Amino acid sequence: MAELKIKLVKSTIGRKPKHKRTVEALGLRKLNQVVVKQDNPQMRGMIEQVNFLLEVEEI
Repeated sequence: MAELKIKLVKSTIGRKPKHKRTVEALGLRKLNQVVVKQDNPQMRGMIEQVNFLLEVEEI
């Protein structure tokens, strides 16, 4: 199964609480932090909600 490399490139300061919780649920806490997650519909949905804060790359 494919994986996604997700990087937080913009700060969550001043964002809606729902967006902050989504970023935390992805495992991202600090700016420029990178996590690798499985590519599935749940992850894609979370990424779509906060795509303006992230960089996503398929591995």
